[in-house]
Amino acid sequence: MQINELQYRALLREELRAAQALMLKSHSNLPANVTQAFDCIINSGGKRLRPALVLLSAHLCHADLERALPLAAAVEMLHTATLIHDDLIDHALVRRGARTLNAQWPPSATVLAGDLAFAWAATLAARVQDLTMMDRFAATLETICYGELNQMFKGRGVIPTIEEYRQRIFAKTASLFALATEAGPLLAGSPQAEIENLRRFGKLLGMAFQIADDVLDFMGDEATLGKPVGSDLRQGLITLPLLYYLEEHPADQRIQALAQTPPDEAHLQALIADLRSSHVAARAMSTAEGYIHEALDILQPYPPGPYRAALEEIAVFTTRRRY
Repeated sequence: MQINELQYRALLREELRAAQALMLKSHSNLPANVTQAFDCIINSGGKRLRPALVLLSAHLCHADLERALPLAAAVEMLHTATLIHDDLIDHALVRRGARTLNAQWPPSATVLAGDLAFAWAATLAARVQDLTMMDRFAATLETICYGELNQMFKGRGVIPTIEEYRQRIFAKTASLFALATEAGPLLAGSPQAEIENLRRFGKLLGMAFQIADDVLDFMGDEATLGKPVGSDLRQGLITLPLLYYLEEHPADQRIQALAQTPPDEAHLQALIADLRSSHVAARAMSTAEGYIHEALDILQPYPPGPYRAALEEIAVFTTRRRY
């Protein structure tokens, strides 16, 4: 199943276009080359899962869509800003098969571009005119930045515990998914229990999504990934499949060496081959599927309908992206 086959694309087509239009309107009065670069980043789109989750949760809870649209745009703009800074931090030259800003501009310009995207995200979120929503938006940004700093100073070159890994992927990915899915009940003025349940749905979905990404990092191919295979390994990031591999092969010194120094390419390729031939990918995906089963249970009290079905389909798809 390809992402463009998922029903949320058709179900939310006009709303996602409206959210994208809000993102494109955010950057005026900039030098032409900067405007062109942002247009390219925004129009490249990706899966648009995060704004779709905002809109689907809004529909599910009967929230005001006029308020949900700028928030959907804000969440996607926040995601875009984090990607710009991530590419600079990771020295990434390619994303989604295209050259990153980091590959085209000096570091100072790339930092400022990311800062601008953060500012635009906050401006879009402020249009909702909801202090609680703004507080959640700011808290999520703090979590993402804290997680990146923690990974930078404590995560690279260190073999984490599984609980430390969970904390890292919550900060990196699942926190923004949680913000997206709690948006609907927050905007609808739903009971606190419903807000917490849909927030948990987003968190579980985001955790599973990142685990699947970590598996694809070494099980996928460059054309599918839009970046080199083994990018996490090259950065010294130890992910769940590697932790499972280390449990089963405690005497294998390559992972410890990977965590301490930039890898030798031949050793890296040999490790990737061993990871692929082991069953750690399947074990990690099984962990992700456990999160998805728990997430799907959260949706059961909602009446069947196209928006609940779209959320369920996204959840199931998360662990069915194959390599």
